[in-house]
Amino acid sequence: MDYAVLGWPPDAPTLRLDYRRFAYAGKFVLGSTGKAVVRDRTGDGSGERCASGSPSRVENGEFDDGVLAAASFSADRTESDRLVVRYVTVREDRRGNGLGSRLLTVVVDRAAARGYDRVRIAVNNPAAYRAAYRAGFAFTGAETGLAELVCERPAARPADRPPAQYREGLERYRGRDLTEGLAGRLDDWTESGPPAVVSRPAGVDAARERVESGGNDREPGR
Repeated sequence: MDYAVLGWPPDAPTLRLDYRRFAYAGKFVLGSTGKAVVRDRTGDGSGERCASGSPSRVENGEFDDGVLAAASFSADRTESDRLVVRYVTVREDRRGNGLGSRLLTVVVDRAAARGYDRVRIAVNNPAAYRAAYRAGFAFTGAETGLAELVCERPAARPADRPPAQYREGLERYRGRDLTEGLAGRLDDWTESGPPAVVSRPAGVDAARERVESGGNDREPGR
């Protein structure tokens, strides 16, 4: 797999993700946010964007193909030294394989290289919360106006992650409108404590925009 940062605002590319396979697909059409992706190297490379952000072939004239996961990000509107990850989405058939967490680590590494001190993400379900923790984020205790839990980390290192703070965040999801699968896993996730922070994808160099990973990216403890 390839992990690529396609561009940063204000000159960020757009992505046309298949709305049938990706959540938040419409959010990636905007050029106002930076984009990073995980792509499948085993398929037809002619359908993938290159690391410079040049346009890809669009499958059947409609969607960018070859993308397994994507993230969008931009500077905080009030604190310029903080990068905010706006959306992370993983193709439906690749969810649960750790792609979102590892893509977040790539975005964080690039943020540090570009001079950002902190990175923030807001998550709306316990699976996304766990994915953020695996990428070194920690719950801040705050929520957005949309009841998303705000997680943050220094760009240079993982955040401190006290177990009590982690459990406090998970408890806030109880009573919310969760799928049966997520609701059923809350007890196990709460009892087990914060998940281990994932390593960078193989071959990552924080000074580069494009990295490659060959091997199994599944995370332990899923």
